[in-house]
Amino acid sequence: MDKHWLKSYPPDVPATIDVARYSSLKHLLEESFARYGALPAYVQMGRTMSYGELERLSRAFGAWLQHKAGLRKGDRVALMMPNVLQYPVALFGVLRAGGVAVNTNPLYTPRELEHQLNDSGAETIVILENFASVLQEVIGHTRVRNVLVTSIGELLGFPKGNIVDYVVRNRRKAVPPWHIDKAQRFGGTLKEGSRLALQPVALNHADLAFLQYTGGTTGVAKGAMLTHGNMVANVLQSDAWIGPTFGDQPDTLITPLPLYHIFALTANCLLFATRGWRNILITNPRDFPAFVEEMRKYPFAYISGVNTLFNALLNTPGFETLDFSRLRTALGGGMAVQGAVAEKWKKVTGKVLTQAWGLTETSPAAC
Repeated sequence: MDKHWLKSYPPDVPATIDVARYSSLKHLLEESFARYGALPAYVQMGRTMSYGELERLSRAFGAWLQHKAGLRKGDRVALMMPNVLQYPVALFGVLRAGGVAVNTNPLYTPRELEHQLNDSGAETIVILENFASVLQEVIGHTRVRNVLVTSIGELLGFPKGNIVDYVVRNRRKAVPPWHIDKAQRFGGTLKEGSRLALQPVALNHADLAFLQYTGGTTGVAKGAMLTHGNMVANVLQSDAWIGPTFGDQPDTLITPLPLYHIFALTANCLLFATRGWRNILITNPRDFPAFVEEMRKYPFAYISGVNTLFNALLNTPGFETLDFSRLRTALGGGMAVQGAVAEKWKKVTGKVLTQAWGLTETSPAAC
């Protein structure tokens, strides 16, 4: 076969990858934990979580799922959160315990949530309290029996976490009243799980890692079945492509896109975990003045976004004064980047706005 597309590859990008490098995402993550344990992994609102702490907390959650929730290999766990520290802890715990992650959009209507929970067969859900009232409406029509509720500030520590939660609940009135029998606090499961042992689970490329829902614009959302092999391959493909750009030293990335979406899930969460980078989580990217000030605190080498997000940043006062000296790649996806936005981005930052195209079904990067 004439692989004519290789003529378009930059000179340092290899034609093939070693898909056998990792047997599963569990293998990939645990290798990163061991290699980068002392380095910062995630930052939310100034609170830094190291790879070592992420290993410990995700292990505790995985152990809780196995021993207390009765999770067995292949069982589904729904995750309904924005970009908070609890998301990678819960996600990695699910994967390490052998479960299947069902990423759930926090903006779902009750009807959409009920469909996804029933279609996936999820019996456990980790949900931000801001959206618990939606779950309350439909939980009686689903198989969900374990409800783990968290708050934006739960892992931020004292007193910051308490202050953040007070503001969210009482000043912004962003947590509608809710009541779900036997709901538990996510933090409580981490404490319980820390006293339990995570049981080893044999996973390979054929095992399911995600039910990633997509296509809601053409009817009800469908769950794309993404295996550990699918995800490992796409992470390694992406890593091979960016390797010559970034080299081997860990750096900093900005993550405003939701990690529950396939774009940021692979291109921000999993890809840069293999490289030991510091991931700055933007919990509310719609607050653009606060978003820009967060970017100011952390000179960054990579950011991903969509056309509307890049355009809004360019029109936010103060963005043009940020330090772009470390920026190597700005990656647009999810929709076409408009020429005018790309031109203005290059004028303001001095860097090209790169585009990628993909599908949820391709994990997602395709070209």
